[in-house]
Amino acid sequence: MSPRNDYSSSAAAAGKLVNNQIKWRGDSGLKDGKEVDLDLSKGMYDAGDAVKFGFPLAFTATMLSWTILERGQRMGMEGVDQLQKAKDSVKWITDYLVNAHPKDNVLYVQVGDAEKDHKCWQRPESITDNKPLFQINTTAPGSDVAAETAAALASASLVFKKSDPPYSAKLLEHAKKLFIFADKYREYYSVSLPQVKKYYNSTGYGDELLWAASWLYHATQEDIYKDYVVGSEAEEFADWGKPSWFSWDNKLAGVQVLLSRVYFFHGKDNTKLAKYRKSAQALMCTLLPESPSATSDRTNGGLIWIAEWNALQHPVAVAFLASLYGDYMEKSDNENLECDEKTFKSEDLREFAKKQADYVLGDNPNSMSYLVGYSKKFPKFVHHRGASIPADATTGCKDGYQWLESTKPNPNEATGALVGGPFMNETYIDSRNNSMQGEPTTYNSALLVGLLSSLATSSQSVVTSLGLATLD
Repeated sequence: MSPRNDYSSSAAAAGKLVNNQIKWRGDSGLKDGKEVDLDLSKGMYDAGDAVKFGFPLAFTATMLSWTILERGQRMGMEGVDQLQKAKDSVKWITDYLVNAHPKDNVLYVQVGDAEKDHKCWQRPESITDNKPLFQINTTAPGSDVAAETAAALASASLVFKKSDPPYSAKLLEHAKKLFIFADKYREYYSVSLPQVKKYYNSTGYGDELLWAASWLYHATQEDIYKDYVVGSEAEEFADWGKPSWFSWDNKLAGVQVLLSRVYFFHGKDNTKLAKYRKSAQALMCTLLPESPSATSDRTNGGLIWIAEWNALQHPVAVAFLASLYGDYMEKSDNENLECDEKTFKSEDLREFAKKQADYVLGDNPNSMSYLVGYSKKFPKFVHHRGASIPADATTGCKDGYQWLESTKPNPNEATGALVGGPFMNETYIDSRNNSMQGEPTTYNSALLVGLLSSLATSSQSVVTSLGLATLD
């Protein structure tokens, strides 16, 4: 995380920056939304470009909120002066998401033409053109992105419940309306808006509906949402017993762990919640190297490896889930994790999470930290427009390519950015043109904040956090 108002002063932030402490960043996107009388200037660019993609942006906010709720207490983020900074980060996103939802059944889900943007190489601060806006509505719905946005706002409402009750209530009101919209008008947003398919194509919306309902239940403790996740929609979408990888596109593993929380502390008489817990357990058994059902999808160095593009997202994500699940086990006196004939403890899950984090931070065959700015060896040619172009350079769309092609390291360090990561054979090519491996993303950073906060926090301090349902 970067200095106070982290995302408002980070390499990804848009808008009028507040207390900006990153010298090579400046105000950008100040006119976004003005043609429809909306202020869409805040939010974040998803990676090294200048487009605001609503789907991964909302997931970023959800993951930061979950981290704050679980790890924000005195022995966690607050103890190292990161809690308020993380809350500022969340609010920078949720301010944008609230403004992007001006009517009950309208949500602006993208600011900027991705095709046009990706043909340019220029700093966001240099862009003066009006950016096109893309919305979902009743005739062009998007259950996945609407539900993820509902999850983001519901989880964030818990973050601000004590410190800013009016804002918390506002977030929750928008979350409820977005969930109704997502559930009533069911469609993939990439069907309604085909132009998003190339960049953040959705492969389903049932996981987001369950994810949103789970967070709304935690935020409201209303039975209507609990009934949703154990009712007919669960039969249709939960895919119980089949482990899946957690990411911006697939939230099922997150749902399983989040509802395992309810099961462990309040719902052991509920057979449907038990199915979520059993599914989460199956995932945990898949992760542990010594488990009979351990996945072979990992490098020789021990990194969980699922996808060639942005390879670090999945291992960081599941390591965060493993750390949470292990703490739930320990705090609820569920001592054993049964993986066929072998039994494991919560400490085994924490050790797995630690090894994934250690790999990311440099304990790998390349002896390279994939977190920019950490350790002596880290990527210097990060695929990021703002980091690669000097802050005092004046460039347009095309003449900025001289910086993309430059053989010199980036003039600006995107400190704290997590790049895409290594190939299955554990090679990493540090080249600005290698966006597959070298482009950082906001959601990767949010997941890493969760993982590192988990490892820096005693498991004994979890669960008594900022108000998740059924635990106080």
